[in-house]
Amino acid sequence: MNQVILSRHRGMPAQDGAGVKLTRIINQPSLRYQDPFLMLDEFRSDNPNDYIAGFPPHPHRGFVTLTYMLAGRMEHKDSVGNTGVVEAGGAQWMKAARGIIHAEMPQQEHGLMWGFQLWINLPAAEKMSPAEWADYPQATIPELQFGDSLVRIIGGEFAGQRGPIQQSGQRFLMLDARLKADAPVNIASAEQACRLAYVYQGNVSLNGQLVHRGELVRLTAEGALELSSSEDAGVILLAGQPINEPIAQYGPFVMNTQQEIEQAIGDYQRGRLTA
Repeated sequence: MNQVILSRHRGMPAQDGAGVKLTRIINQPSLRYQDPFLMLDEFRSDNPNDYIAGFPPHPHRGFVTLTYMLAGRMEHKDSVGNTGVVEAGGAQWMKAARGIIHAEMPQQEHGLMWGFQLWINLPAAEKMSPAEWADYPQATIPELQFGDSLVRIIGGEFAGQRGPIQQSGQRFLMLDARLKADAPVNIASAEQACRLAYVYQGNVSLNGQLVHRGELVRLTAEGALELSSSEDAGVILLAGQPINEPIAQYGPFVMNTQQEIEQAIGDYQRGRLTA
């Protein structure tokens, strides 16, 4: 069977927002930017002390955030006037672009909070475009059955179905493969140069190689993927075309040059971030 795994990585414990405990998978010492993906966090806890303080108002410029929930409820409010609650199975997409200030706060005081936040870079030509936001409830995300297993198409196109989230020019793909025992799933390659898989539940055989819960694997661009498991398992699959531009980052600002970062900081300090 085609061997597609290039390397294996484990996330590291981190805190963000007002002290939310999470696992940083992309953009940590063992795995830096995976162009066009800047960061991937998983937050998962049934202890309210780990998540209740949430992510109070904070700025962004120069990229896209994508929040995808497996369990729990998170509210979004921003400086443009958008508001919405993302629940289990739903996603929220925010193009920060030239600037936005938003807050993401739990809408629960107990129970499991489990989800992901992905940061996707924008090319220089789009970094100063107007901010946008969209909310996609569970029912708007297409699902395809593979026997007892299913694949949810969060973004991009797969097997003739189109997910609600698209990234212009990046051939972006984000799938949630939910595996049942002995019900394999085959994922054809669209040959995006960046292709990643993160196992968030169970253990998964990927083209005959075992990948454990909490592992992210970097994959070759070529070759179909065969996913299977002897138990209930879950895998997030990401793919995209690299932008191949310089990346300058200072916390919530991601631009191409240090001068642009300084401009973003100054605009935020002067209350001009969204102007």
